[in-house]
Amino acid sequence: MDVLTRFDVAEYNRVSMVVVESDLLPPDASIVVIPLLSDYPAVRHLNPELLLDGRRLVLATRLIAAVRRSSLRRTGSVADQGDLITRAVDILMAGV
Repeated sequence: MDVLTRFDVAEYNRVSMVVVESDLLPPDASIVVIPLLSDYPAVRHLNPELLLDGRRLVLATRLIAAVRRSSLRRTGSVADQGDLITRAVDILMAGV
């Protein structure tokens, strides 16, 4: 099982996912992720486009979910775009 930290990208059933769970939480069998999709309808700030390996993918924030860590395979990181991801989660949860 790969070690995953916040803003890592991991693959789950051939879909790229961004880890959004805080590294400060105790380890659990599941981890919270948001899918990165190429054809998801974007709402400003809620669904930012992220650059991953030269591809532009939309953060499908409303599809946030918990998945088993053992089902994920780390493929990269979007930590340099963490502010966009945090803002999207804030908008999802608080509307601002």
